[in-house]
Amino acid sequence: MAARSKARKRAIDVLYAAELRGRDRREQLADEVAAGQPPVNDYTVRLVEGVAANAADIDRLIDEHASGWSLERLPDVDRAILRMAVFELLWADDVPDPVVIDEAVELAKTLSTDDSPAFVNGVLGAISEAKV
Repeated sequence: MAARSKARKRAIDVLYAAELRGRDRREQLADEVAAGQPPVNDYTVRLVEGVAANAADIDRLIDEHASGWSLERLPDVDRAILRMAVFELLWADDVPDPVVIDEAVELAKTLSTDDSPAFVNGVLGAISEAKV
């Protein structure tokens, strides 16, 4: 698995843990960095901090493009995947949109329900098209 793919998976772990525990994302990240096992990649830090800094805009976009689903009804892991991917789509200029979407779909295949990959693909595709 490539370094950025691992960093994305770790970011999902941090975002998911923060959500489940009702914790601030940055506090959860700080605990993970302090624990140091395994070490937290710089790209993981960038992703989690980016989601935390842009949370309101990210959640609004997901809510607008998740046709038929409110943000609160989504599975927690799907919410974490979408949040991370929307951050990458809109604020990480060094990653092409198709790569972001593909990585998010792969994470959904591995971590979530059978329906999640298609849903994640649809939401991210719509957000990607809307930003042009």
